[in-house]
Amino acid sequence: MLGSARRPEPARSNTKSMANFHEQAHVASLEEIKAVSGLEFLRRIAEGEVSQPPICHTLGFRLAAVAKGYALFTMTPAFKHYNPIGTVHGGVASTLLDSCMSCALQTNLEAGLGYITLELKVNLVRPITAATGPIRAEGHALHVGRRSGTAEGKILDANGVLLAHGTTTCLIYGL
Repeated sequence: MLGSARRPEPARSNTKSMANFHEQAHVASLEEIKAVSGLEFLRRIAEGEVSQPPICHTLGFRLAAVAKGYALFTMTPAFKHYNPIGTVHGGVASTLLDSCMSCALQTNLEAGLGYITLELKVNLVRPITAATGPIRAEGHALHVGRRSGTAEGKILDANGVLLAHGTTTCLIYGL
């Protein structure tokens, strides 16, 4: 009978290690973000002047490089990213694509502007596993208007083999 199986207890988080992470992590203030262009802000993250965002620490990826209309994130998939069927969870790839595509768009924004993802389309074309080795997610801005922007992205392995690709639409707004 469905629903009659006993549900497992949720795993307990290690609040001490999370507390240490929160003490060490820094999220830029709204004033810091508003003061410079999107490209300059992301350049500061990529060069280590500003901490990588907490999501980067959570999933183990990093913003590695930016240029106008371009953002590159890198990571090495690990067992901790696996879903129940033994591959990297599609949500990890989706998050990586969302990050590279939206940041590619952000590189075109003037100081005082921000964005939020409105739509995200992801195609997972090959399985990603720990054996895949280092991967990179490259985002390219396609259109940046006053109120919205679009971008495309792809995840590639070290040999340039396509693992996933996607598109996004972002809303642009004043911070």
